[in-house]
Amino acid sequence: MSTATPVPSSSDRAAPHRISAAAPRALRMMLALEDFEAPARRYIPRPIFGYVAGGVERNITLGWNRSAFDDLALIPRMLVNVSGRTQKAELFGQTYDSPFGIAPMGGTSLAGFEGDLALARAAAARNVPMILSGASLTPLEKVREAGGRHIWFQAYLPGETQSITELVERVARAGYETLVLTVDIPVGANRENNVRNGYNAPLRPNLRLAWDCMLRPRWLLGTALRTYFTQGMPHFENMGPRTPLVSRTAVRERTQRDHLNWEHVALMRRLWKGRFVIKGILARDDARIAREHGIDGIIVSNHGGRQLDSATSPLRVLPGIVDAAGDMTVMLDSGVRRGTDVLKALALGAKFVFVGRPMLYAAAIAGETGVRHAIRLLHDEIDRDMGMLGINTLREMTRGSLMDARAFDGYGPRP
Repeated sequence: MSTATPVPSSSDRAAPHRISAAAPRALRMMLALEDFEAPARRYIPRPIFGYVAGGVERNITLGWNRSAFDDLALIPRMLVNVSGRTQKAELFGQTYDSPFGIAPMGGTSLAGFEGDLALARAAAARNVPMILSGASLTPLEKVREAGGRHIWFQAYLPGETQSITELVERVARAGYETLVLTVDIPVGANRENNVRNGYNAPLRPNLRLAWDCMLRPRWLLGTALRTYFTQGMPHFENMGPRTPLVSRTAVRERTQRDHLNWEHVALMRRLWKGRFVIKGILARDDARIAREHGIDGIIVSNHGGRQLDSATSPLRVLPGIVDAAGDMTVMLDSGVRRGTDVLKALALGAKFVFVGRPMLYAAAIAGETGVRHAIRLLHDEIDRDMGMLGINTLREMTRGSLMDARAFDGYGPRP
């Protein structure tokens, strides 16, 4: 009798880096998520790229988000039949093809033509979730149509009952099933890089901005002018009054965010009948309070290193938050770039992770095709990593698969 394990279907397994010969030339040598950054830097004008890529103050937290992953080593097991491996993951009752999704980013349609829609369509095609940012330039209704139930909506809200009620009702009418409240921006961050690069929101028309845009003619023609002549002036669509992207005098409404507190979370929990997620949790006590408020899930996040410099990296506090969360779903973003990063986060208790900047870069340089390629790259990395680790399912990725990369195991005391 044969004991061979059935080979997974082609939808769950693919040759490394396989891409259609008809794909844009820009993708031919995109072999990992990090590879999208350099061409995006060449494509996107300096002020906009600096806004997307930068952190805050001295970028300490931005660096910690990566080093936290590098400080963990993997312990593979050998002589395990891994021919049946699968990375399908269930989240809030829906099965996805991979344990990662696309994080919310407000500058996507500024960096690339219809960037929000490119992300949504690619997420739906690859069967992963995508979170639309409240700071996006595309109406939330239009993005929901493009991505269906794969799309979640992320809100920035003031501590003000009417604004909260109006936004929650609008998101519900649009058909969203999952609402994400970002809570780590009570005040504006000290993003000195924006000042140095000449970035404002809204953008202020001046000679410096015009020169920076002319230095990127492909972006000027393929994104800025194409958007203007097909859709008119872009506006911030999903956060308070509609505000034009470019204006000498307009101001985006950001008042009373420092009023937002757990009482407003309780209000939203009463108003919102779907799944409710809080993003920006870094403290065990906040995870416990979220659970007591009936929150369905939290995203452990430091906003990609863009808010409080020297804020801890999500990966370092993840185990303690998982312990405090009980049966509440715990997810993570900030700094994820490799398949091994995804698996390390899962080993420490995350149910899912979200990836930000590389997906934006992919959308900027190659639209939906670029994002699909980026998703596939990370999917393939996870598949290979699982095989080399000796596991067939994500449930087998546990803390026992990790050790401190700076420690010796069995040869002396750990520092």
